[in-house]
Amino acid sequence: MEPEILLLDEPMAGMNVEEKQDMSRFILEVNEEFGTTIVLIEHDMGVVMDISDRVVVLDYGRKIADGTPAEVRANQQVIDAYLGVSH
Repeated sequence: MEPEILLLDEPMAGMNVEEKQDMSRFILEVNEEFGTTIVLIEHDMGVVMDISDRVVVLDYGRKIADGTPAEVRANQQVIDAYLGVSH
């Protein structure tokens, strides 16, 4: 069917490291082979940062960051939200 957009919600939940690596390779291959845009909702930040071109971060439903993995990783709002700084 070759969709233009593939939405994945926590596809790696409950997977071990090897399974996550396999799934990451599969996601990248789909993107490369078909040009499919992948929207990935995932809490494993290592996976997200490794395979994403662009990252959007939500905190309690509000967008607090949007950019490359390096930009998002260095964003003070992201650091505060995900290292437990009180709101």
